[in-house]
Amino acid sequence: MYKHTQVGWYILFFAMPVVLILAFASSVTSTAYLLITVAVLAAALIMFCTLTVFADNVEVGFYFGPGIIRKKFLYSDIESVTQVRNHWLLGWGIRWFGRGWLYNVSGLDAIELKLNSGKVLRVGTDEPERLMAFLRTKMAQ
Repeated sequence: MYKHTQVGWYILFFAMPVVLILAFASSVTSTAYLLITVAVLAAALIMFCTLTVFADNVEVGFYFGPGIIRKKFLYSDIESVTQVRNHWLLGWGIRWFGRGWLYNVSGLDAIELKLNSGKVLRVGTDEPERLMAFLRTKMAQ
């Protein structure tokens, strides 16, 4: 079994002060729009501050934050897995990168999954070698 959670420290470092300042401003001014903005930003921060990758004997998957946004794939649905390094312009979050979707919270390292359906997706990780080794052993079985 493989399970690892990567924390988006830069996301927390830059977004948390903004949320706190806006929360303070909304408490002082009692503006509904500002309060709604704080709530939306805080929810986004909670949703996207971590990315957990998991794999067992049957499938590999990942989820952001508390797990509302999640994906998982059977090994039999995966054509190939490669370790990749994303260009810094791709950023963090969920993004279309030209050939497929990128799911990332920090750093540039990722694994790329090519599915039998032709879809391609990249999942960010700060342990690409360990994850690749685990996936290759499971896909070889």
